[in-house]
Amino acid sequence: MASSVPSTLTDRSGDLKHRATRIRRLCVEMVARAGASHIGSALSIADIVAVLYGRVMRIDPADPAWRERDRFLLSKGHACVAVYAALADAGFLPIEQLEAYGRDGSVLMSHISHKVPGVEFSTGSLGHGLPFATGKALAAARSGQAWRSFVLLGDGEMAEGSNWEAMMFAAHHGLDNLVGIIDYNKLQSLTSVAETLGLEPLPAKIAAFGWSVREVDGHDHAALADALNAAPWEAGKPSMLVAHTIKGKGVSYMENQVAWHYRTPSGDHLAQARAELGTAEPGADDA
Repeated sequence: MASSVPSTLTDRSGDLKHRATRIRRLCVEMVARAGASHIGSALSIADIVAVLYGRVMRIDPADPAWRERDRFLLSKGHACVAVYAALADAGFLPIEQLEAYGRDGSVLMSHISHKVPGVEFSTGSLGHGLPFATGKALAAARSGQAWRSFVLLGDGEMAEGSNWEAMMFAAHHGLDNLVGIIDYNKLQSLTSVAETLGLEPLPAKIAAFGWSVREVDGHDHAALADALNAAPWEAGKPSMLVAHTIKGKGVSYMENQVAWHYRTPSGDHLAQARAELGTAEPGADDA
């Protein structure tokens, strides 16, 4: 279905590396300021959301409710600071508003909230994002709309049966306008995914449920953009990108450390994170 594209979408050519670094820095500052947690989970998806908001999705920051926008759902809602940062960096809300994250009365809640411009759906309990995105995709298909539904899931939440029910449903209805991304950092709240409930062979299992599946380095911006822009990879099949990532990516002492699922960076840890992420200014033109 043909659709017009707002002028605000015509040039998003900024450097994705700088965009992802800005998102990571904003994540660290938000979590540290609020005394919050889940920083490792947010850092692992920073490159994915940088690519989605910078290269892939049809969105208009000037009109968050634009009818023809692509819909994005963050199923791992505890990693919300990465999406809040991406939305602010893209112009959906003022950068300064991020300072209210985690405060009483703020719309920037500690799990993602639909009260924030550009957020489609509030999530917290795991296993809800993919079923909701599947419903959105079905609605688009039945009403002849061209927009796609993107949903970003955690690997730990793949133990939720609701995800596998949604996968069967999406394949049954041939929803090739649905694109899932699994943040496969292989760590969850208290230990490894493999020790908690092994997922392998994950790509083969998803393919057996009728999906088209690809694997990618979840920190390779070009590979992410190429894969996501090419979806659907097979006509009549939903697409699932298994993105191999590193929990805590970008801050050396957090990388692959399960403790940073819940810890808050402060003191010397905060100073080191700031030093390693540099001083990229949010919203700067990196082209």
